[in-house]
Amino acid sequence: MKGKAWKFGNDIDTDIIVPGRYLIYTDEERLAEHCMEGLDPDFNEKCSEGDFIVAGTNFGCGSSREHAPIALKGVGVAAVIAESFARIFYRNATNVGVPLLEAPGISELVENGEEISVDMENATITSQNGESIEFKKLPPFMLEILEQGGLIEYLKNKR
Repeated sequence: MKGKAWKFGNDIDTDIIVPGRYLIYTDEERLAEHCMEGLDPDFNEKCSEGDFIVAGTNFGCGSSREHAPIALKGVGVAAVIAESFARIFYRNATNVGVPLLEAPGISELVENGEEISVDMENATITSQNGESIEFKKLPPFMLEILEQGGLIEYLKNKR
């Protein structure tokens, strides 16, 4: 996968990903309109299908709500790559089909706006200048859930 990296800092909580006033909506398109607007009001217009969010530590902290990963999915984020994730956010993102890749050192490797490539098979991320970093490889069952688009689709197809 190749896409542009949109870089954010540490402790990006679910209220930053999608502000609480938009929790009355549940559809991807509507939530995507407000994705990351507190940090970048034009993020939903700049982010293209297949782009990546790159962040520091504790991405997805705060309230447990599926609205946040649904907003990321709706805006077209192919994966979130961070130093670390809040545990409940990790589960919610997997459930809705958004890959989260834990890559210690990613914040130092990638610059905002640069194109990066992600090799899921070899668990590597390569920056525009050719430098690579490894991420924690996802277990096969989790890859299968993500490939199906999330837990509900995965379970429907298991019948």
